[in-house]
Amino acid sequence: MNFETMKQALVAAAERAGLTDYEIYRETEEQVSVETLKNEVSAFSSGVSGGVCFRCIVNGKMGAASGELLTEEAMEELVARAVANAAVIDSEDVPEIFAGSPSYAKPTAPAPTPADPAEMKRVALALQSATYAACNKVGDGTQSGTVSTVREISLFNSKGLSLSNRVGITGAWVYAAVRDGEEARDAYRSRRGLDEAALAGLPREAVDRALAQLGAAAVKSGKYNVVFDGEQFREFLGTFSSVFSAKAAQMGLSLLAGKEGEQIAAPIVNLTDDPMREGAAMQTPFDGEGVATSRKYVVENGVLKTLLYDLTAAKKAGVASTGNGRRGGYASSVSIYPYHFGLSAGTDSLDDLLAAAGEGIYITACKGFHAGASEVTGDFSIESEGFRIRGGKRAEPIRSFTVAGNFFDLLKNISRIGNTVCWSPLGGFTCFGSPDILVPDMSIAGEA
Repeated sequence: MNFETMKQALVAAAERAGLTDYEIYRETEEQVSVETLKNEVSAFSSGVSGGVCFRCIVNGKMGAASGELLTEEAMEELVARAVANAAVIDSEDVPEIFAGSPSYAKPTAPAPTPADPAEMKRVALALQSATYAACNKVGDGTQSGTVSTVREISLFNSKGLSLSNRVGITGAWVYAAVRDGEEARDAYRSRRGLDEAALAGLPREAVDRALAQLGAAAVKSGKYNVVFDGEQFREFLGTFSSVFSAKAAQMGLSLLAGKEGEQIAAPIVNLTDDPMREGAAMQTPFDGEGVATSRKYVVENGVLKTLLYDLTAAKKAGVASTGNGRRGGYASSVSIYPYHFGLSAGTDSLDDLLAAAGEGIYITACKGFHAGASEVTGDFSIESEGFRIRGGKRAEPIRSFTVAGNFFDLLKNISRIGNTVCWSPLGGFTCFGSPDILVPDMSIAGEA
């Protein structure tokens, strides 16, 4: 059943049920992925998934029901279940079916088409072969892969709003495992697209990154000037992005509650949320409630300009929604998420940042955010690796140390910012980006 036929069936069922405020949301996804190991395809998956969600307001309460079976009988049942669910909702939130924004941005990304599975297998195997050929230290555990995702979202409601968006992303990745005697290191790199010329440097990049960590030594505990690689600081932004949610603030789960308009970061810090970022594959002109999205400063010159709002949080605060009411899938409830959330570039090259650090640590890998960070307090203690900075230049590799601090203090203490923003090449609707940054006098726990 196509969306138009399904919509007609649901509208008819809604009218029979006497509903006047309702919404139909459909999402479908076509995905293909290939993984290789030891120069063979080790995993292949291809499929189409998706379904529909029906939401309605009954006696001031929002009821919802979702399903994958798209027959006329199933549509009738979907409406009945949504009505029944509304009767058991005890939330005090005032629900809303959104009538529509004055205008919606037009995506600039090319129209997506699913990649050819045969081509994806060929590219993945070629990357695997090139990774092994890059160095005789490359060994077991080395993998490569390709992915292709096409997603379509449609939204229609009783206020006459009718929206749709089709997006997709295709790319490749390499995981290089190297060994020198008893020591093993690894590195992961990814890139958009399947063009062989564009992917040619990917294996060498991953291998060189892994090789650079061979012979890494311990570092003594103390205070250091720290340069964070942009790929690592974007992990911090992703981990702590929930603190910018208005809902989290209203629930007492963010220390940014009540701080809009206040200085919360260094004056050089600008954080933007841009759902239609130029060059992004997954551009989003409307959110999960039908509100138009837009580029916005969340932090400008260190000042918190706005939290991120959906309709419910906005109504509580007496402001307009920022269009950040997202759905994780057709069956998910509306939650607040950023889109392309990033720290704006500064003017320094990496060499400039290392020179400014003088003596310190350059962090190129962090792990364990799920266990080592608290979104509520902002505290973190993250296992890391990287390089010593000596005389303003990158020196020997170091490993097994912990960088600790507080995210809110980190924002205040950023002293210099790199000139190139690193976005996740295979990021989806929510994606994080950051340049390299310099933060003086951070606590590092290494050896005594």
